[in-house]
Amino acid sequence: MTEGSISKKIILFAFPIFLGNLFQQLYNVVDSLVVGNVLGKEALAAVSSTGSLIFLIVGFISGIFVGAGVIISRYFGAKNEEKLSIAVHTTVAFGFIAGIIVTFIGVVFTPWFLKLMDTPNDVFNESVTYLRIYFAGGIGIVMYNACMGIFQAVGDSKHPLYYLITAAITNTILDILFVAVFDFGIGGAAIATTVSQFFSAILGFVKLTKVDDVHKLYIRKIKIDGKMLKSLLKMGFPTGVQNSVIAFANVVVQSSINQFGSIAMAGSGSYSKLEGFAFLPITSFSVALTTFIGQNLGAKKYERAKHGARFGIIAGISLAEIIGLLIWIFAPALVGIFNSEPEVIKVGVMRSRITSLFFFLLALSHCLAGILRGAGKTKIPMFVMLISWCAIRITYITIMVKIIPDIRVIFWAYPITWSISSLAFIVYYKKANWMEAQ
Repeated sequence: MTEGSISKKIILFAFPIFLGNLFQQLYNVVDSLVVGNVLGKEALAAVSSTGSLIFLIVGFISGIFVGAGVIISRYFGAKNEEKLSIAVHTTVAFGFIAGIIVTFIGVVFTPWFLKLMDTPNDVFNESVTYLRIYFAGGIGIVMYNACMGIFQAVGDSKHPLYYLITAAITNTILDILFVAVFDFGIGGAAIATTVSQFFSAILGFVKLTKVDDVHKLYIRKIKIDGKMLKSLLKMGFPTGVQNSVIAFANVVVQSSINQFGSIAMAGSGSYSKLEGFAFLPITSFSVALTTFIGQNLGAKKYERAKHGARFGIIAGISLAEIIGLLIWIFAPALVGIFNSEPEVIKVGVMRSRITSLFFFLLALSHCLAGILRGAGKTKIPMFVMLISWCAIRITYITIMVKIIPDIRVIFWAYPITWSISSLAFIVYYKKANWMEAQ
């Protein structure tokens, strides 16, 4: 990432991430497709209502590995092989510990979390079943994030793609087998997802032990280095908090949607799956920018970092807006893929028509956040998200829904808070010296 054409390097790195995210999204959508069409709208509502809670727990841990990736990319750019190796082995060791914690929290506290979200009684038991089985695979979830973070930090975005494709195919086959053929119900969909996640984690872990490069993993060296862990946590904790803040705000939003009943849950949840596709170029360029900036600042190539940041922002927001426009146009048909009931489609289309044309703001916020993370400024995105996507979003919904009890008020919370975060990032990006040494 420190040599050659800037645009070509970023695109070639981002494209496999885009494809990987595409398969990750398909991986997630398959559950909803199979469940919604085989088991009905109540089961679809149960699956749809779990997304925010899953990201609340998993998002924090995965954010830590984003911080680890920044550290590893810096050492890789600076060609500091000794510290890079320590960072890799500490990351993997921490991943095992974090996986156990995620499993415990998810399995034990799922009913409590769902009650806090005001999950309706008609979908409560199925939501508990799905989440408990999902979190039983906590180690697989976390270790996949740890391994993929290492690959991406050294500029390898192809192997994560291969493993996601494999996992997506596995998940699709098992979903159809367990739900449609063996009639395992919503638990079958959760089992399929859990098995697939473990499979992708194992593939990534094994590959790290076989690579012939500076980031090779040696099983005997997997241990926590206290000083390195402190650095990883210092860099990753703000991103973890940021992810959890976003997820917490979405849990509050989901709780408000839940109050409108299972039809609203199913319709809004179906749209959320579509919206996930709009995140693909956003996430791809955000991750690519973090790695690109990290490696080039590590190599002290400041002008190259600046030019790469500009290109990534333009590419990210352009692709996001194109996808948003397509969703806006084809929303009825797209929402109808998940459930054919007119009431469900109506809610999904309503949400898409309110939010999809504002995806460029979402992309701008994420790309600028990715740049700042690569520069080691991980606290800035955390504070911006905490204020705009959590405090302001929750306050807005809490007040406005009481004044205007209409679900559209909830949907407008997203473009409003995306606008606020984008403005805050632009002001900081223009005025601060974000490339200064960390």
